Amino acid sequence: MNSMRPLSTPARLVPVLILWLLAAACSPRQAEVSAVRRGDQAFALGNLDEALAEYRLAIRQGADDPTVTVRVAHTYALMGRVDDAGAYYVDASARDPLLTDQAVSDLMRLARHAYETSDRFAMATAVETALDLRPGLGVGEMAMPLARHYYQNGQYGRALPFYQKALAEGADTVPGIVFEVGVAHDEIGDCRNALVFFESFREMVRPWERGEVDWYIGTCAFNLAREIRDRSAGADPDDPRAALEEALRLIDRTVEVGEPRNIQAQAWFEKGEVLAELGECEAAMEAYAQVRYADQAGSLIDRAQDRFDEIRFGRGLEHLRDGRCR
Repeated sequence: MNSMRPLSTPARLVPVLILWLLAAACSPRQAEVSAVRRGDQAFALGNLDEALAEYRLAIRQGADDPTVTVRVAHTYALMGRVDDAGAYYVDASARDPLLTDQAVSDLMRLARHAYETSDRFAMATAVETALDLRPGLGVGEMAMPLARHYYQNGQYGRALPFYQKALAEGADTVPGIVFEVGVAHDEIGDCRNALVFFESFREMVRPWERGEVDWYIGTCAFNLAREIRDRSAGADPDDPRAALEEALRLIDRTVEVGEPRNIQAQAWFEKGEVLAELGECEAAMEAYAQVRYADQAGSLIDRAQDRFDEIRFGRGLEHLRDGRCR
């Protein structure tokens, strides 16, 4: 009677070894390598969509090598997808700074293409990301378009550095650009520098073209004068008289341009206050007297008259000891 012989120990291990080999072949690491290899093959053939799918598959399967991330970024860049390329390049460069050169090169190539095709948003996105990776990077002829892009979108703080780059590199200082730089400074609360550009613009244009800039000059000068007065009234100012004289010069500018009309009464009143503090009593009285002739003087007329009378009839003469009129 024949009986089935039991399997030897090695024979019983064969199926196990086969399963182990199959499992090893399908391990996550092997799958990643296979996906990257397939992606490279598709990329070499110009099949960017297929290459991108394989590279992203490798990442989903756990590939943490930044060179795989760069493959995704570069493929996106070749496809013209600026946002996606930038995000992957930032990730790759953070993990391997040696990849920054390629990232910046690709991003600036995208920026130049966007500039040539008048796609300002794509240009700005690409340049922003490149500058995040390499601060101080030169942007060449794109500086002025970038400045105007940010200006037109109300991003004045971002616009100013590009205006400065463009002007430093010899961009034409046409009146419109000078005015925009002034507005940008004004919008971020930098009246001192804004006035420099507004005054330059005013000299460039004909008298009948100065209406808008005069409004800006008057407003900015008045607000800056008030800030200076507030600081000079603080504890132990360094040179209170110099501060008051600067404030007076700025208020005079508001009065000279006559704009904005609705603050002229305030400007004359403020001028009287500063002159009184400087001890220039006759000039202070003249300034107070002008309040009634300014537009929209309102309740300031009575206050100005009171100040005028204090000086004229001697009320508050105790202040004359410290050089003031009241």
